[in-house]
Amino acid sequence: MNWDQVEGNWKQAKGKVRENWGKLTDDDLEVIKGKRDQLVGKIQERYGVAREAAEEQVARFESR
Repeated sequence: MNWDQVEGNWKQAKGKVRENWGKLTDDDLEVIKGKRDQLVGKIQERYGVAREAAEEQVARFESR
């Protein structure tokens, strides 16, 4: 899955994002709207991880 597909199909992708990062709220998902950088930032904020760790998590998500 590439990020263009995620962004284009955000409504469907939100469920998969929620499965991976359950601490993200509906409001977070509305702010993210399929934007990779926004997702990384919200993961950092909600999970208290460094940007590098959040980037790695998103990269693993993309590779699935």
